[in-house]
Amino acid sequence: MEKRVVFKHKFFPYFLIAPQIIITLVFFIWPASQAIYQSVLQEDAFGLSSKFVGLDNFAYIFTDEIYLNSIYVTIIFSFFVAAIAMSVSLLLATMADRVIKGATTYKTLIIWPYAVAPAVAGVLWYFLFNPTVGIVAIYLKIYGYDWNHSLNGGQAMFLVIITAAWREISYNFLFFLAGLQSIPKPFIEAAAIDGASPLKRFWTITFPLLSPTTFFLIVMNVVYAFFDTFGVIHVITGGGPNYATNIMVFKVYHDGFLSLDLGSSAAQSVVLMIIVISLTVVQFRYIERKVYY
Repeated sequence: MEKRVVFKHKFFPYFLIAPQIIITLVFFIWPASQAIYQSVLQEDAFGLSSKFVGLDNFAYIFTDEIYLNSIYVTIIFSFFVAAIAMSVSLLLATMADRVIKGATTYKTLIIWPYAVAPAVAGVLWYFLFNPTVGIVAIYLKIYGYDWNHSLNGGQAMFLVIITAAWREISYNFLFFLAGLQSIPKPFIEAAAIDGASPLKRFWTITFPLLSPTTFFLIVMNVVYAFFDTFGVIHVITGGGPNYATNIMVFKVYHDGFLSLDLGSSAAQSVVLMIIVISLTVVQFRYIERKVYY
């Protein structure tokens, strides 16, 4: 017989969820409502006066070539960050699931990068690829490749993608490894007895059973690429060169905090929020259909 938990006081359940509700209200609902409110206003740089302008801020940003370019850059950046981070972490998790000796050390070393803040990760990779003193840049020059991400937009995009993906690999690795270890071993053993190769066993048994984990990580990686990579962009390229790495979240920061165009920055943040919510809804609406629970 299933035993149900009954609270003696009817307000106790609300007391338990109150901290999460307060955090959501303070750090999401209130800032989001403020962004929507400011997006229809034109304010001076000091916020002392404001004027209602309706949708003029939205009309302006969608005629701004720099902003339109930031949308394109964000799409490219987010796709490659999510694809690289998930594919590499799945490979590492598969290898870790097979390791017998030194498994703890192997897993610990892979998890470490997740403890590094995005800005710190940006500094580490910036020094590795620094055109003057970076050890990777020096070796590239020895082999005849001139590396200077401060002048070459393609190199700058490559560097920020690798940096952002490197940090997210650890997060994905934890979930993929947990998913692999939860798969019943008799399924794999039965396929091996039937003569299925390791690659076929992975694609026909292991990967389909990992679909709930994969779906969750797709959502989280997209959100990460859109928002949490600001520190990487800010430290390594500052959105340059020539706006080559000027993703949407960095454009919001640049216009709001550096250019002090509060109305345009708020409108951009609303558009960014709508895009991320829409992508999440689409993923739940269409991709979740292929998930096997």
